[in-house]
Amino acid sequence: MPAHDYVTVNVFTDQRFAGNPLAVIPDATGLTDAQMQSIAAEFNLSETTFVLPPDDPRHHARVRIFTRTTEMPFAGHPNVGTAYVLATMDPRPPEHYTFEEAAGLVRVHILRDAAGAVSGARVAAPRSLSIDIGIPTEIIAACAGLAESEIATQSHTPLIASVGAAFVIAEVASVEALSRAAPDIGAFRAAAGRFPELVHRCSLYLYAWTDTGERRLRARMFSPLGGTWEDPATGSAAAALAGLLTSLAPGDSVDLQYAIEQGVEMGRPSLIIASGLKAAEGPVSASIAGTCVPAMRGTLQV
Repeated sequence: MPAHDYVTVNVFTDQRFAGNPLAVIPDATGLTDAQMQSIAAEFNLSETTFVLPPDDPRHHARVRIFTRTTEMPFAGHPNVGTAYVLATMDPRPPEHYTFEEAAGLVRVHILRDAAGAVSGARVAAPRSLSIDIGIPTEIIAACAGLAESEIATQSHTPLIASVGAAFVIAEVASVEALSRAAPDIGAFRAAAGRFPELVHRCSLYLYAWTDTGERRLRARMFSPLGGTWEDPATGSAAAALAGLLTSLAPGDSVDLQYAIEQGVEMGRPSLIIASGLKAAEGPVSASIAGTCVPAMRGTLQV
């Protein structure tokens, strides 16, 4: 019976059993699409990654990312965690990895602590910021179980944004209201029925500004139709949010960094450092960074 080693890590945290857990299969050679999907469902985590030889030998690996129910073109914490796992397995890891993914090439820079040990990674989003349709405020409020007045619209109305994976992004008026939010699956189904863009992955990323420091936010992500009731840390959404907020900032050339807390209400606090770069002559780019902690390792049989 074929066997494959796996490693799990906690991403966007320096505390074991906090942050967002990720399962990584460092050598997925021989696994079929159906087997990868079944393994991801078995792990029952927000994402599982499968590392394969690259199509182009100039790159380090082809990485496939699966949720419990579907394959993702790009995601943040899987890239941070996968790069961390590969770097810790390599006695002489490179300073950065280039991963081939469905969304394009993803460049991941390895981070080290004061002692020089691999501690995490920084990921450049594979695509520049794109903004799609707006979503009515009353739909967001219904999906989040909040009053419509608790959805803030002064900076931007709720909308779909992406730097490789699309999310519905909406600002909430206060951290207190954000903490009360709870996904209403009936409202999510109604929203997906009304907007074809949301049918396959209706992922809602809510955020609120905190009073604990400049550009510090609290966020939550609900995706019940995709099998994730709530996610402890969503790097691709944080990158899209950083790009969106930077695009709205005054000035033609802006480079801003945001500290985004997530997972607090779940008891899995996470910290994502997200950056957005707006250049006068081009589109808005984004990146995310965070630390990782190893959790488990073992062998799965298929």
